[in-house]
Amino acid sequence: MTQFVQNLENVLPLETIDIQKEAINLNVSPGDLTFGDNVDCDEVSLEGLQQELEECRSDEVVANILAKGTELREYTKGVEENLRQVELESIQDYINESDNLVSLQAEIRECDAILTQMESLLGGFQAEIGSISSEIKTLQEKSMGKGLRLRNRKVAELNLAKFIEDIVVPPKMIDTIVEGEVNEEYVKTLQILSKKLKYVEVDPMAKTSAALKDVEPELERLRQKAVSKGFDFIVQKLQALKKPKTNIQILQQNVLLKYKYIAAFLKEHGKEVYHDVRLAYVDTLNRVLSAHFRAYIQALEKLQLDIASANDLIGIDTRSTSLFSRAREPLKNRSAVFALGDRFNILKEIDQPALIPHIAEASGAKYPYEVLFRSLHKLLMDTATSEYLFSYNFFGEDAIFYEIFSGPFAVIDEHFNAILPNFFDAIGLMLMIRITHHHQLSMSRRRIPCLDSYLDKVNISLWPRFKMVFDMHLSSLRNANVRTLWEDDVHPHYVMRRYAEFTASLLQLNVDYGDGQLELNLERLRVAVDDLLVKLAWMFSKPKQQTIFLINNYDMVLAVLKEAGTEGGKTQLQFEELLKVNTTVFVEELLLEHFKDLIRFVKTRAVAGEEASSTSERPVTVEEVEPLVKDFASRWKGTIELMHRDVITSFSNFLCGMEILKAALTQLLLYYTRLSDCIKRIGGSSALNKELVSISSIMYEIKKYSRTF
Repeated sequence: MTQFVQNLENVLPLETIDIQKEAINLNVSPGDLTFGDNVDCDEVSLEGLQQELEECRSDEVVANILAKGTELREYTKGVEENLRQVELESIQDYINESDNLVSLQAEIRECDAILTQMESLLGGFQAEIGSISSEIKTLQEKSMGKGLRLRNRKVAELNLAKFIEDIVVPPKMIDTIVEGEVNEEYVKTLQILSKKLKYVEVDPMAKTSAALKDVEPELERLRQKAVSKGFDFIVQKLQALKKPKTNIQILQQNVLLKYKYIAAFLKEHGKEVYHDVRLAYVDTLNRVLSAHFRAYIQALEKLQLDIASANDLIGIDTRSTSLFSRAREPLKNRSAVFALGDRFNILKEIDQPALIPHIAEASGAKYPYEVLFRSLHKLLMDTATSEYLFSYNFFGEDAIFYEIFSGPFAVIDEHFNAILPNFFDAIGLMLMIRITHHHQLSMSRRRIPCLDSYLDKVNISLWPRFKMVFDMHLSSLRNANVRTLWEDDVHPHYVMRRYAEFTASLLQLNVDYGDGQLELNLERLRVAVDDLLVKLAWMFSKPKQQTIFLINNYDMVLAVLKEAGTEGGKTQLQFEELLKVNTTVFVEELLLEHFKDLIRFVKTRAVAGEEASSTSERPVTVEEVEPLVKDFASRWKGTIELMHRDVITSFSNFLCGMEILKAALTQLLLYYTRLSDCIKRIGGSSALNKELVSISSIMYEIKKYSRTF
């Protein structure tokens, strides 16, 4: 049938084909459809014909018909014949394929039966799968329930096992606590017992369990036994600390610290005896350390070298005080009152071990007090550091340290309070201040704060005492008896040497510290000693001797300051200025002594000669200068030699004297140069010019003396 329709579409135009299709669909034979005269034109509607013609214009068949003018009726008949022919062919094809169609229909029925059977099977499978899914869900729920019960049982088993482990008291534990020796195993057993006691006290399940009623009495007996045994052990070890020559640090580190858990156990489970243990330890160590420090201080006192007394002051006349002073040390020791000397080495040896008194005593050595001070505090620092760390590790607190060291601190304070009021060594006091500063830094580096307050107290005690002794030196200068101190000698005075050494020592001890208060006090001291020195200089009858005395003393002070390595300080600059001023004064005095007329002429008449053209001053004449020229020419070399001898004998420092001589000769050369210039201006005679000494000759002579130094 399909082939028939396709053939029909190839022969008929589209409108005819549509009509044939509708006829076939209505089971009407195409022959029943007629086209021609019997068609009622009134029943035929031409509406839309033009649109259909426009649509069919592109059709090839319709276009051919319209182009050839073929009559529609004839064309229709041809189409009907073709259609009948196609129909017959189609029927024949259907008849020929009838067997195949029957076979196809049978196969379709069989397939339909098979599909129906498969549908029923799949329906059964679906029902079975649904039941299996429900069973799987049920099994999953059962599995989850069993897993939860298993976890709960495991948790219960762990809790029960932990409960049994924490509450049960094994026989071995009982034997170890009751009969065992105190050793490492005993300490481990104590830790287990402590864990059980904590568990019984804290865990709510343990408190409500029936098993606790059976175990609790036994645990209490074990606790009491452990507390008693631990108390006896610690007290026994503390008794060993009281034995003579016992090394406390070794006993603490090797014995007590090894069993520090016993103290922790007593602190937690034996509070009734822990306080007694703590008190016993504090009392024992307090007594032992106090005795050790007292014995050490007594041994150090035998090694002390007394440096200064109340009369050893800068401005005191030793001749007037020697009859009333106490027995004194040899002069070499008393020189350390004002000079630092080798005492400065104590700061370089600040971290050396403390002195061993019996060894030092056997060698017969004596030491300034700052050496003993350093040694005592070095021992204190080492002992305090060890005890602080032990107390913190053994008892778990640092407050116990201050209770233990209240005794040693009291012993040291008692000694210090006895020494300090009678201590008049200012250099020693400043050394102790610097030693204390170094000790504070050392404890800071160790990160041990236990001596902070003590060292601050020591520092606060030393500074006022130093200020008081310093003021005593200052008062001795201000109130000094000039007539008693004066000696008819232009060389450096012993008071100035004391001052120079004392100032250089303090400046040297202030190099790395820059203490402004100390610098201010040293300035006050300088003003006082300078006033005293000027008063002593006035005691000389001649101005030249006064100047020489001042120069010698200023030069000596500068030499001492430079030797101490304090160059560039304010004090040194001030003395250099004083030395310069007095040197200028001495040069003028020396030249006036030997060339008085020449200098007077140069300062008065030579100036008048230069300004004669512009003033009414009478001009300089040859007769006026001739005696000066001849006098200078006749004795200048001999006079320079006299000046050289005078300088050599007047100044104790050869280099300083030669510098002064050089300055005097240079000034003389300037004066004589001005005289020569004046003579050239007045046009003197050739005879007078011959008497003039050449400048080169004078310079040559000056160089001769310059080469001597």
